[in-house]
Amino acid sequence: MDAISDLGFFVLLARQGSLSATARELGVTPPTISKRLAALERRLGARLLQRTTRRVSLTAEGEAYLAEGSRLLGELQTLEQTVGGSRATPRGLLRVHATLGFGRRQLAPALSAFARAHPEVELQLTLSDRQVNLVEQGLDLALQIGPLPDARLSARRIAANHRVLCASPKLLRTLGEPGRPADLARWPCILLRENEEAFNTWQFTPRGDGQGSRTAPRQESVKVRGRMSTNDGDTALQWALDGHGALLRSVWDAAPYLRSGRLRAMLPDWQLPPADVMALYPTREHLSARTRAAVDFLVTWFEQHPLPNWP
Repeated sequence: MDAISDLGFFVLLARQGSLSATARELGVTPPTISKRLAALERRLGARLLQRTTRRVSLTAEGEAYLAEGSRLLGELQTLEQTVGGSRATPRGLLRVHATLGFGRRQLAPALSAFARAHPEVELQLTLSDRQVNLVEQGLDLALQIGPLPDARLSARRIAANHRVLCASPKLLRTLGEPGRPADLARWPCILLRENEEAFNTWQFTPRGDGQGSRTAPRQESVKVRGRMSTNDGDTALQWALDGHGALLRSVWDAAPYLRSGRLRAMLPDWQLPPADVMALYPTREHLSARTRAAVDFLVTWFEQHPLPNWP
């Protein structure tokens, strides 16, 4: 039992990357973490980490202990899930990641209801627009808009969504309606820097192109420019409302302004890449009862509370 506890402790320490971060995670002081690490190294007779004032790095022995330890912990978790089956009660810490805008306005109310329904689950929600690595960062679940970033991950669609190209009516009156995506090269565009993607290359497909055919749909890519860029979707949306340029935005976010007329959709004969809301988790085999319950709950929640849509 001590060995299993030590494995869990070391895996957490390696993922957190510092003694102080691990101490905050466990609710203890950094000296307590340092003493436990020293005791573990004495028991094993090997140095596992190289320490500096800010970070820790793995020794060769530490890398081997982490790799095999993570595998053993995963196998133990799988065994317990197999024995417990579907009757397992969701409990323990659930680490969730989501983008800022979606996380604040759409996911937070859903997780609030989930927490009430599952009082034995401790919830930790992190919001950022940076790409995350679920395994390296010890996350149980990540909510993402758009295609899967890694084919090795498992995923389930949580809610339907698509992106829309839009601009203020005043800007459209001034510049005129673009006829095709290539016209956007001469337009001022608001650039949204999310997930380190190619933020200034927008891809379009003619609506209905390739349907009922074995040929791949034609794509048209355009490199756009603009004086204003941000990594925050709310800011980008406000700039579009102020008439600074055309913007690509999820329909759940832009729908109220499209319905009110403060924004207008552009290029109606063209569609953008898929942007459904997906729940990502490392593997189905190691899916905990709390993660499974959270995914099932979110699917039901967004069926009952659909995202804003337009038209």
